[in-house]
Amino acid sequence: MPELDSYRFTRTHEWVCPQGQGEALVGISDHAQSQLGDVIFLELPTVGAHLKAGDRLGAIESVKAASDLYSPASGEVAEVNPALTATPELVNQDPYQTGWLFRLKLEGDLPAGLMDAAAYDSYAQSDPH
Repeated sequence: MPELDSYRFTRTHEWVCPQGQGEALVGISDHAQSQLGDVIFLELPTVGAHLKAGDRLGAIESVKAASDLYSPASGEVAEVNPALTATPELVNQDPYQTGWLFRLKLEGDLPAGLMDAAAYDSYAQSDPH
């Protein structure tokens, strides 16, 4: 697992990781992918879509369930991970590296309520979902 110091997490199990140049990668946590099981389909935003923090951005479907996805930060979708179209299971195999969902051109700072990795880990362990 990669070093998660620069990752910030939501209570709905998405993460955002600043990449410099005012951009960030967005994905779902390892905890979320393990709870979902084998991912079989992703509904992701289109390039150019403008998202506000907390907006529903799409959905993720697995053999167990379907769940909505929410944007952890505000900005414009700059790129959607092209590998996920053919191989959505990358989200299960490597949610923090090759399984990222999209790149976001950030609008302002990251929201103050996001959790660092330690806080998220504690939250995820206590979350009944």
